[in-house]
Amino acid sequence: MTETTAVVLAAGKGTRMKSELPKVLFPVLGRAMIHWVLDALQSAGIRQIIVVVGYRADLVKQELAGRGVDFALQTEQLGTGHAVQMCKSQLEKGDKPVLVVAGDSPMIQASSVRELIEEFDKGGFGCLLGTLIKDNPYGLGRIVRDPQHNFLRIVEHKDASLEQLQIGEVNMSTYLFDRPSLLWALDNLQNNNSQSEYYLTDCPELLLKNGRKVDARPVLKACESLSINTIDELAMVESKMREMGYQCAS
Repeated sequence: MTETTAVVLAAGKGTRMKSELPKVLFPVLGRAMIHWVLDALQSAGIRQIIVVVGYRADLVKQELAGRGVDFALQTEQLGTGHAVQMCKSQLEKGDKPVLVVAGDSPMIQASSVRELIEEFDKGGFGCLLGTLIKDNPYGLGRIVRDPQHNFLRIVEHKDASLEQLQIGEVNMSTYLFDRPSLLWALDNLQNNNSQSEYYLTDCPELLLKNGRKVDARPVLKACESLSINTIDELAMVESKMREMGYQCAS
């Protein structure tokens, strides 16, 4: 399995959590949620991990001291694509593929990460997305494909047509990039949207239009759709983790 660098997006405040604590530091079964993400990545064999920090970065760095990760600082919250751009100087130094994941998804599974990397190893991808099939995909970006089932784009729920809203394959912010392709996409990413932000979700379509091979594989499991944006969602994730046999911190 190809050695891979991971970028973990952990710069956000998490406004809907209604707390001054950075969202990735909220305890889930007694541990800051980002630890569960790092555990899964390291269990999947990923040794180089870059954590993008921003809001109260000092607290996140302090929490992760001793975990053997590197940090990149996003001083302004200008979107997920901008967050990965903050890693550019570090990414330019290597040649391994780059996995990008969210720091607020503590139920990411090492087995899913390995499967995505194994699919990527079959060759030629500029970007391979890890997706899942969800019965109730409300609020999630849909994976739009052509009649031959080739990847076309990600369409956000609010922008989807009635037909696209029927799509069950969803984007879960899990991307594996060929490193030169990612660096090219970051250089060419635009912020022509209502928020004037740089979205990582634009990179796959950008690469596709540039002739790179882009596809998506529904390798993620149902539990991995449970990210945390509110206190209610945190309680739901904790319940599911207990059900699945995760061990509380002692």
